[in-house]
Amino acid sequence: MIRLFAAFALPEDLRLRLSGLRGQIPGARWVPAENMHVTLRFVGEVDAHTADDVHDALERIEGEPPELRVEGVGRFESRGRVRALWAGVARTEALMAFQARIEAACQRAGLAPETRRFHPHVTLARCRDTSVARVAPFLEEHAAFAAPAFRPDSFVLYSSTLGRSGPAYMPEVEYPLAGAFAAHDG
Repeated sequence: MIRLFAAFALPEDLRLRLSGLRGQIPGARWVPAENMHVTLRFVGEVDAHTADDVHDALERIEGEPPELRVEGVGRFESRGRVRALWAGVARTEALMAFQARIEAACQRAGLAPETRRFHPHVTLARCRDTSVARVAPFLEEHAAFAAPAFRPDSFVLYSSTLGRSGPAYMPEVEYPLAGAFAAHDG
């Protein structure tokens, strides 16, 4: 079995800027810069045959990538406790349409439809038993975070191995996209 997800990798300069947001929050495990990405579809644990089917379906996705704008910060919480801190990714029409194409490809490969609503973000930290009040200063301090927009030149199928120090991600396949260009101000 292999644990997979499809995502956009981030430019190194953006990953380093996001790493610079780290704060002193008890119970927060900060994501290493090299693991930062924008998940398009979590595939989960699949057998080798299903992984091949997912690859075949994703390989057929073509076209111009959406422009991505990372801006602001927020939190995911459950039962009044913060589970994760994130940097937001603007929900543009182009991004939502691209993600829908990834979702459709995964369903063609035999995966069940994703039941969670797509919330584009970059995970900054995973939290354990952290109160909303404890992260409020961090969220306030970085609310205006904004990075230059960029267009990824590809998306990636990653494998994920869970370990004591957190997940380790390995790019399995990179899918080039037409019409991409590097970061620019915008």
